[in-house]
Amino acid sequence: MTEKVQTQEEVKQLVIFKLGDEEFAVDILQAKEIEKIDQGITRVPKAPIFVEGVINLRGVIVPIVDLRKRFGLVVRPVGHDTRVIIVEVNSNLIGMVVDSVAEVCRINVSEINLAPELAKGVDACFLSGVVKLNNNRLIVLLNLERALSTEEAKELVVANLEV
Repeated sequence: MTEKVQTQEEVKQLVIFKLGDEEFAVDILQAKEIEKIDQGITRVPKAPIFVEGVINLRGVIVPIVDLRKRFGLVVRPVGHDTRVIIVEVNSNLIGMVVDSVAEVCRINVSEINLAPELAKGVDACFLSGVVKLNNNRLIVLLNLERALSTEEAKELVVANLEV
């Protein structure tokens, strides 16, 4: 009698969000929480153009980055569905402004394809891969460590200390 050994494939959970008509995702292990923009964002002098400012999140000062500006996309006003995804990048909390949060899904790691060299509207260095869901949706996975360069991350930490 032969036994079939089933190997379990590694699964990732992703937070899927929208910027315009495109869907992006980050690993749920990096996403700490999702917030509405219901409190004021305090501007920070001399911050990079894509930094909206900072918020006080239960006593922690968190820089807020507008992903549309960061990726060079057309900037839209804050809408009813606009959210801030609080993520941890290089041991720092950063808020990412997105148009809306669509869902949390589970995917097999084998379903992740390499990021294309030319990605629609986003520098390919920010991407870690692409997932095809339900044979019709392409979800672009962001590499958060590359979305902010080391120098830019340092600027955000310095900005936090100066607030």
